[in-house]
Amino acid sequence: MNMKTGRRELLKILGATPILAVPAAAQTPPLHVHPPPAAIPTKGPAKPISFSAKEFQTIRVLADIIIPADAQSGSASQAGVAEYIDEVVSDPERKDKGRLLAQIHGGIAWLNLAAKRRFKTDFTACKPDEQKQIVDLIAYPKKAAPEHSQAVAFFNRFRDLTASGFYTSKIGIKDLQFKGNQIVSHWDGCPPEVLAKLGL
Repeated sequence: MNMKTGRRELLKILGATPILAVPAAAQTPPLHVHPPPAAIPTKGPAKPISFSAKEFQTIRVLADIIIPADAQSGSASQAGVAEYIDEVVSDPERKDKGRLLAQIHGGIAWLNLAAKRRFKTDFTACKPDEQKQIVDLIAYPKKAAPEHSQAVAFFNRFRDLTASGFYTSKIGIKDLQFKGNQIVSHWDGCPPEVLAKLGL
């Protein structure tokens, strides 16, 4: 994974990776649309509900590897993705709450174990290139080793949560250049080129 790869290109690459390459027991649905949290703290340090401070920092780092800051907008952590993920997995109404939380906890533990085996430190303490080497082991199911299947499933789910959280945040909506939810003085109708493409 190229740490300098553009955001949309990176998500396209990751999103296009077939989950069917993961053994059936480790498969996750291709994309989960999660409702945005009721509120995301904007001031002061966040106090996670379901994660330790150390786990929460790992979530921030991994989310920023998936969606880093670029010239157009901020990173996933700046958009409040870590807080979003914490609230999603802590929702008492989720039918899969226990399974999802266990998967995220397990994935974080795997990242730290892989980091300690390779670089003798925790994942968040690794250098960016070292973090890239670890993430590359699970970011591409077709290339991943069979023994990493559960970690691959974790990364697929985490990537989906990160994208959902980012693109339902103020930063993400601005990054998409979304034009909805705005008051307009007049509307000229659908652009001619769009109508033509639709055959209307």
